[in-house]
Amino acid sequence: MSETIEKTYLELSEDTGVAHKFYEVTVDGCDMSIRYGRIGAKGQSSVKTLATPEKALAEAAKKIKAKEKKGYAVAVEGERAPRAITRRTITSNRSTSKTAPVLWKFASGADAFGIYVDENTCWVGNEKGSIFKLNHQGEVQRQLRLKDGVKSIVSDGDWLYAGCDDGKVYDLTGKMPRVAYDIEEGVDIYWIDIYDGLLGVSDADGNVLITNYEDEGVSKYKSKGSSGWMIRCDKERVYHGHSKGVTVYDGWEDPEKMSDDDVWDCKTKGEVLFGYQDENMLYVGTTSNVVQAITKQGKIEQTYKCDASVFSCASSQGGEYIFAGDNYSSVYCFSKSGERLWKLGTGCGSAYSMQYLNEKLYIVTTDGSMACIDASEEAIAQAKEGTFTKAKSIKAPKAVEVLNDKELEVTKDITEGVVVKCSKKGSKLRVHVVSEGYEKSWNVQFPQNLREDGALYVVEQVKESSGGGFYRAYGDIKRLESE
Repeated sequence: MSETIEKTYLELSEDTGVAHKFYEVTVDGCDMSIRYGRIGAKGQSSVKTLATPEKALAEAAKKIKAKEKKGYAVAVEGERAPRAITRRTITSNRSTSKTAPVLWKFASGADAFGIYVDENTCWVGNEKGSIFKLNHQGEVQRQLRLKDGVKSIVSDGDWLYAGCDDGKVYDLTGKMPRVAYDIEEGVDIYWIDIYDGLLGVSDADGNVLITNYEDEGVSKYKSKGSSGWMIRCDKERVYHGHSKGVTVYDGWEDPEKMSDDDVWDCKTKGEVLFGYQDENMLYVGTTSNVVQAITKQGKIEQTYKCDASVFSCASSQGGEYIFAGDNYSSVYCFSKSGERLWKLGTGCGSAYSMQYLNEKLYIVTTDGSMACIDASEEAIAQAKEGTFTKAKSIKAPKAVEVLNDKELEVTKDITEGVVVKCSKKGSKLRVHVVSEGYEKSWNVQFPQNLREDGALYVVEQVKESSGGGFYRAYGDIKRLESE
């Protein structure tokens, strides 16, 4: 006679907040399985096998009690309707200014939010989950597709990450994107930033979630405002921009020192819609048509006046020039002292995000373009006179299939990289380096959804974190075939 299956289904749905999620616990003999996610979605699941059915029931009861303390309640699956994921929208009006000197524009195929640019490459991610790696002529070098829309693309040293609408953050350093962080179920990601493996997430309700390199929640804060479209992190602090201004939390370098008291609050002129940082300054774009430069001690040093709500901003090195994009498809350039040097139309929609590098301003826009604007004095002067050469237009190739982030190539060759092993440490699956020349006691930051007790893997590279104490997997990951 088979064991009786016991199932408990709970939901947490807030009328005024963003939480709209379920949590289901099923006990079948010695197996306790958990399924969770957004209400109406299939969600994610895991199974844990206990020594006896009684221990499985006890473990399930503990899980249910913990969720009930957080506000979950028993519900009937299917009675609550799913909610749409929050997607940023701009009523993008046509600019009346002369067109900026756009060198090229790449049509990604959908509203584009994510951007990252370095000396060698340009990356763009859009609402359909497509990510393109381009060269500095706008030509496609690589294309991949994730399961849901890309909210942001950020770098953390040698690593590049994409934060997506499915609540996951993907590592893009290998041939196959891997789930580096799986955000707390139900969190509606607005923006992410990462510093030395520590992830900061801001959401629609003004919450800040901080997660360590093992993807285990460190802290959660609630700022005074909502709609947290800005989160930026450095070695010491987390800077959160929301509807009431900017709030700063201390202790980023040492999570044990974090407290619920914010270091400072800075009230901005209007709601914060975007945030950018350099070594010493924060730059925030607001609904009140300004970019404000704020020191990392919380003092507003300069205000740059635009003609419409500012949805993106950036600066050159040292803050010599400040750039902004509004919802009228215009881009601006200011001197450090606050003088407006120019305002020009993009010709390809309003800029959701931007980055400046080597006299070029790169933007991603509401019409799905990634555009490269020549921001040199000569090119701007020509554009003001209407004599600049027409931009080169590049279309995206045919969309590829959604990649399977769990798929692993198998190898027998241990000379291809560094060998690591996954094993249980208490109730956790941890990864350590097996190859010689490494500190064997250090954990390795490694995708949670690839971990299997006793399995060996070959990682392209394993690099020490900048703060020390743990390693980080970099590049391709392969399963090492046992003899």
